[in-house]
Amino acid sequence: MRKAAVTTVSTVAGVILLLSLKPHQNPAPGMAASPPSSGTPGASSSPAPTGHKPSNGGASGTYTGSVINTSYGPVQVSVTLAHGRITAVKALRTPSDRPRSQQIAADAVPRLTREALSAQSAHIDAVSGATYTSEGYARSLQSALDQAGV
Repeated sequence: MRKAAVTTVSTVAGVILLLSLKPHQNPAPGMAASPPSSGTPGASSSPAPTGHKPSNGGASGTYTGSVINTSYGPVQVSVTLAHGRITAVKALRTPSDRPRSQQIAADAVPRLTREALSAQSAHIDAVSGATYTSEGYARSLQSALDQAGV
């Protein structure tokens, strides 16, 4: 009886430990950053920032992140900064090849945007059920912030 109780407690503790582990930095497998294709309207191989870095407090302007190809389609965002603070994030491209991908993106993108505005960074949690879109969003956002020097 005592051995069964110890085994049960150990199993429960192991499951809790596994569930509490959550990768924050590593992208999901199968995701790779790539520049936009030259045939895409409005795309360029190296997005040019439209902002500047004033000497009195951080970058200002709009910066376009890299296109992140996911298993369900490309994700790309732009970020608007005012004196180094994120004031807006706009999804430029989201997975749209299937109705389900469109539905997932429509649900996830507003939540990811609110979280990015709250966190003031690309260090945001993934939306459950939209892991690839979430990872692509965060990586594209980080590339835009990198361009801004934030």
